[in-house]
Amino acid sequence: MVTFLITSILLLGLFAISIYFWQKPSKSVGNAELPPPDQPRGLFDHDGSDMTAQLSAVTETDSNKKEALIDRASQGDKNVLQEALQLREHELYIEVLSVLIDKAQSAPRLHSLVSYVTQHELPVSERLAVSFIESSKQALNRASTAKMLHIAALSDNAETLKGAVEVAFRSWREGNLPDVSAIELQALFNGEFWVLSSRTRSSGAGFLLKRTLASARRELDAAPNN
Repeated sequence: MVTFLITSILLLGLFAISIYFWQKPSKSVGNAELPPPDQPRGLFDHDGSDMTAQLSAVTETDSNKKEALIDRASQGDKNVLQEALQLREHELYIEVLSVLIDKAQSAPRLHSLVSYVTQHELPVSERLAVSFIESSKQALNRASTAKMLHIAALSDNAETLKGAVEVAFRSWREGNLPDVSAIELQALFNGEFWVLSSRTRSSGAGFLLKRTLASARRELDAAPNN
């Protein structure tokens, strides 16, 4: 009897254990996670190394192009100004223009450069305007005075225009502009002042320019037979 009881208990225990393992979910199946999918790539996609190589090649090409423009400018090729402007890099444009200014050692060459810039409506740098003022003041007349003032105004630099006004007014006062009346000179001064941008006119240098123009206007108004 005791043997039968012990055997029954063991059988019940084994039966309970088998039911437990049969009902328990499999951890390896339930908790398994799928690996993340690969990033989609197009037929013509490139990896990072390819993109770096392409950017490096573009940078090298731009650098070579800039060097070529500067080299042509050193040979006096004024067409590089338009090409530099098309690259939308103001510093490069100023650099090649400076090279051309260095190349224009004589007054005729400088005047030719200025004419090229104005004919093609290219930006006038402060250095080009100052160089032209220095070159023009040696022999001013009606035409050169008007051009000198206009180039100074196109530089959009109030101090540069102030210098041109002072040169022209001094020459007129000393009697070296007999073909320019006081009324004509004042009209030139006023007209070129408005060529400047509003930002430049309202700057500190613009204020000093206004004072110079006001002083010149008073003297021009008082001139006999103006």
